[in-house]
Amino acid sequence: MGEERTLLEVVSQISGYVWGPPLLILLVGTGLYLTLRLGFLQVRALPYALKLAFSPSRQDKKSKGDITHYQALTTAMAATIGTGNIAGVATAVVLGGPGAVLWMWVTAFLGMATKYAEAILAVKYRVTNAKGEISGGPMYYLEKGLNAKWLGITFAVFGAFAAFGIGNMVQSNTVSDVLNASFSVPKWGTGIVLAVLAGLVILGGIKSIGRVTSFFVPIMAAFYVLGGLIIIIMNFELVPSAIGLIFSDAFTGSAVGGGLLGTAIRYGVARGVFSNEAGLGSAPIAAAAARTDYPGRQALVSMTQVFIDTIIVCSITGITLVMGNLYAGGLNGAELTSASFAVFLGDTGTYIVTIGTIFFAFSTIVGWSYYGEKCFSYLFDEKLIPYYRALFILLVFYGAVETLDVIWGIADIMNGLMAVPNLIGLLGLSGVVVAETRKFLKVAKEEKELSRKQVSS
Repeated sequence: MGEERTLLEVVSQISGYVWGPPLLILLVGTGLYLTLRLGFLQVRALPYALKLAFSPSRQDKKSKGDITHYQALTTAMAATIGTGNIAGVATAVVLGGPGAVLWMWVTAFLGMATKYAEAILAVKYRVTNAKGEISGGPMYYLEKGLNAKWLGITFAVFGAFAAFGIGNMVQSNTVSDVLNASFSVPKWGTGIVLAVLAGLVILGGIKSIGRVTSFFVPIMAAFYVLGGLIIIIMNFELVPSAIGLIFSDAFTGSAVGGGLLGTAIRYGVARGVFSNEAGLGSAPIAAAAARTDYPGRQALVSMTQVFIDTIIVCSITGITLVMGNLYAGGLNGAELTSASFAVFLGDTGTYIVTIGTIFFAFSTIVGWSYYGEKCFSYLFDEKLIPYYRALFILLVFYGAVETLDVIWGIADIMNGLMAVPNLIGLLGLSGVVVAETRKFLKVAKEEKELSRKQVSS
């Protein structure tokens, strides 16, 4: 027991270093740099990006790729809209105060530019194997764009390991804990059901994952967001003071001056990045599989993921937590979010958070299975992929029945380390991002003018 405690303490300390100020500054700094180089594209092009994301596209049908724009978006959202949107936001508010929510918004705004750059490079440098299957992501643009294969290998190693932890066992463990606590469901029973359901989706590859997430993700997100919106609308008189507290607390002395980074800034940025994954390099792996004619088209679609994940879903959680005013009472994580929803909706609020946690965690398992698989196939022969999938499914069960404190910490470290080579690639290839953006925006302008002429005639 003592050895396990010592190991946990060492892992926690390393995780603290990895997710410390240098990485957070690099993540936010990269987002700011790309925002400036792209001329605040996330503001100028957001309406068009949302239209691309949710409208049928003729380019989907005539372009190379395994899944549609929308399926690539929902696959990435399946991995990012997870327990971080429920438990992560609560942790940020408890540790950093209400002001942490504002810094999550700032991180998301800058992260939209980062996510855009990741996706544009993922599509530009993607490859096709002998079977016609497409692969892409940081490992490929680091190798082919930056001529730094060793960085690509580094990213792939970290990504393959992170998928087993944060994208798998931690999620199934969260679901089994919630069901056991709320409904006394045996953990082994939850593990079996999750493993079987995940296996049915994962074994079919990206096309199966894309079909499932395109149906599943909108429903699960709408379910949780609707519950939060009902709370906000029914108690709208509390909203102005809650938002006012978020802004005022974000600029207090402790919020901006506690340590090298203020507590609100540190936890807001960390949890914001953890939720939307902008800069970590995971989502562009799904973006690379999209059927698209220009890298910029899919990049705009991918950019909307951060907007939906953090600006919408995390905001619902954050505002409800501040309105509920329970964050200083000793509760934390999903338990705090559940209690805050219950303040306004009673048992119904608890059920909303419980069901949301289950759906969000399962979607993360499905999305991260593809990320891990692609990292693995970059390192080893593609013939070994079925074995990776089988191991991934078995670990879904293992995670549901075991205590994972140490594994959580190791996976958290791997997740953070993924960002380092990816951010190097984004900064080094920022000129390519700008060039591809100009090329696509010119095409988009011509398409808009042609559409206008067709309508007028």
